[in-house]
Amino acid sequence: MTKVAIVTDSTAYIPTEYVKQYNLSITPQVLIWGEEMFRDGVDMQPEEFYTRLKSAKTMPTTSQVPIVDMQATFQGLVDQGFSVMGIFISSKLSGTQQSAIQAKQMMGSAGEKVVIVDSKSTAMALGFQVLSTARMLEAGASLQEGIAYAEKAHEKTGVFFAVDTLEFLHRGGRIGGAQRFIGSALNLKPILAVKDGKVEGVDRIRTKTKAHDRILELISEQVKGKSNIRIACLHANAHEDGKKLLERAASEFSPVETIYTELSPVVGTHAGPGTVGLAYIHD
Repeated sequence: MTKVAIVTDSTAYIPTEYVKQYNLSITPQVLIWGEEMFRDGVDMQPEEFYTRLKSAKTMPTTSQVPIVDMQATFQGLVDQGFSVMGIFISSKLSGTQQSAIQAKQMMGSAGEKVVIVDSKSTAMALGFQVLSTARMLEAGASLQEGIAYAEKAHEKTGVFFAVDTLEFLHRGGRIGGAQRFIGSALNLKPILAVKDGKVEGVDRIRTKTKAHDRILELISEQVKGKSNIRIACLHANAHEDGKKLLERAASEFSPVETIYTELSPVVGTHAGPGTVGLAYIHD
């Protein structure tokens, strides 16, 4: 039986217990802050990131996983006898998938053991695709069955999130179809989604509470009549809001699994503090 290892990137920000349980390999994105460089989720954790952001005179920027790091991860797993499946952040949001493709090409014949999949998403919508594929493989699915599932998993996942401001997404160039919300009335809370691999504007709501109500409505539309629903809350330095939203989602959708997680510093750089959202996957 083929041994398969799954590699993803730090924007998924899958809780540590799941990373260990399914022996996942996480390749860190890069956070650049002035002259300093940090590996996302390794050298810089969310709490430290948002604390520093409050008083920062220079704003951080981000960069994709370096090719050399990606290659080292792939090669190390292949050397241990694994076939490798890389499932990464949407290619429309990051150059990480390109790093993975180049790393695979640089491995010569060993690169034949590596398959790259575009999640067309990020955060725990990506995380759910990774976890679901890992669970399939653990249950005895073949490598080809795992690949076939992973390549279509984005059709069963999604993420909706409310941001305090579009400033961070606009500055980072990740705003996509939400561009039309720029310059709209002050104090409106934009609700965004990742659609077809890009960040798109969905709605504008006047208050935070109503924005969270709207996220639940949007998730409800997506999971209605579906089975084995799994829900994750993701937040950027908004613990209480995140917990409350996840509790409401658990009550409303009766998911078979709930996960509470944060946005990694790299994703937080683009979404901005105060962001709260829900990701889902269903059968």
